[in-house]
Amino acid sequence: MKNPKERYKEEFEEGSELLWPSENEDKVTRKFYRDLSHLSKKRDNYQKRTSLLKQIIKLIFGNSGSPLNK
Repeated sequence: MKNPKERYKEEFEEGSELLWPSENEDKVTRKFYRDLSHLSKKRDNYQKRTSLLKQIIKLIFGNSGSPLNK
């Protein structure tokens, strides 16, 4: 079994530094953002479905918001 990489700093000539995460931190972060992305996609899909249902109900009950009905 290979050893996971630990956190390390990378220094650049112009004086800036980057702190890179360990492999375990990177896996957790990537999983978090992947789960967050899937969750937002499910929510968007749910909102589209409920919006469609609301439009159908408005059409059935005559509250479709048409300027001709006013």
